[in-house]
Amino acid sequence: MRNTFSKYAAPLATASVLALALSACGGGSSSGGGGGGDAGSQNLDGRGPITYVQGKDNSNVVRPLVDKWNAAHPNEQVTFKEQSDQADQQHDDLVQHFQAQDANYDVVDVDVIWTAEFAAKGWLQPLKDKLSFDTSAMLPATVKTATYNGTLYAAPQTSDGGLLYYRKDLVPNPPKTWDEMMSMCSIAKQNNISCYAGQFAQYEGLTVNAAEAINTWGGKIVDDSGKAVVNSPESKAGLGKLVDAFKSGNIAQQAITYQEEQSRQAFENGQLLFLRNWPYVYNLAKTDGSSKVKDTFGIAPLPGKSGPGASSLGGHNVAMSVYSKHKATALDFMKFMTSAETEKFYATQGSLAPVLSNLYSDADLTAKLPYLPTLLTSIQNAVPRPVTPFYPAVTKAVEDNAYAALKGDKSVDQALSDMQSALQAAGAK
Repeated sequence: MRNTFSKYAAPLATASVLALALSACGGGSSSGGGGGGDAGSQNLDGRGPITYVQGKDNSNVVRPLVDKWNAAHPNEQVTFKEQSDQADQQHDDLVQHFQAQDANYDVVDVDVIWTAEFAAKGWLQPLKDKLSFDTSAMLPATVKTATYNGTLYAAPQTSDGGLLYYRKDLVPNPPKTWDEMMSMCSIAKQNNISCYAGQFAQYEGLTVNAAEAINTWGGKIVDDSGKAVVNSPESKAGLGKLVDAFKSGNIAQQAITYQEEQSRQAFENGQLLFLRNWPYVYNLAKTDGSSKVKDTFGIAPLPGKSGPGASSLGGHNVAMSVYSKHKATALDFMKFMTSAETEKFYATQGSLAPVLSNLYSDADLTAKLPYLPTLLTSIQNAVPRPVTPFYPAVTKAVEDNAYAALKGDKSVDQALSDMQSALQAAGAK
């Protein structure tokens, strides 16, 4: 199982966690890849041994799958190259090998927010024509994360969406809207606990939370063409909701330091009425010996403006390097790694959200993972984070200015104006 600790949103350090992640799409021109376009047009029929590259397999998901493949394909063996558990290190490792045109990084696992960057640089093989990939059974939102400039550049492998955790002993029916949730904060005060928390430290998780607020109120950070459009009345309304909640105390001041784990621990310690976090929290809150809420919490879709909110979409895609010499084998392995049987194994072995629509109503899975129907609602309402080849600079623009607004160092108007300027400087013109 891949980890996205560090900068890229959800902690995935135990076998029971659900991977984050986090959202983008895959690419067009072959700029900067060292001739990616030429490489992508060659070796389409090549077969033989390949290497699969992914982050640390803490949940022992990858190794059994590779062993199963190798037993059935003695002449097309797969070697698993295991990266670290740090997402930024995983990203930089892929960049280094792509820039070196390394033919030994045949199939790679990419966070959804990296797909556009890698595709735009000409490093990912387009999945079309002889290498076409059937995505008809997959959730449309996940397919969007693997698509760049109208072309599929990766195959959705696992997904993720935000959920609302709530104290069902104190709030029998979860709020359906943000304003309804804020009106319930008096219950938290009566019980001497904080009302709501998400992830508001100055890191990728804040981009996730800020984007959810902005998208839920109808704003966008960048439009479909990649142009910065964040400085709008809709974005002001969304970001303003978070700022107002900090000012009123409905979001406790210490939440400005929260990443995923700090917010999870606060909820498990009984210090929060509501928590926005990823599905990985479910199993931990149920099984941790120190959890004070294991029998008293429920899950619901994120509350929005008038119904479910727009979660930021997380997850991972599997992609083929243009420099692979065995692309036919690589394609077959990608199909194997996203098959129904494999997707079910991801869910049961690693608590990873499937990308196949029908698995969310699978009786066996929902019995083991009862949050799946709620998670499906989250994913169906999810919006990818900005789809752009300049994502690292774009997310910095969002998190820096959102953080300043939440701390009160900038007004919402100033934060959005500065965010717009920073996005444009980053290339989102």
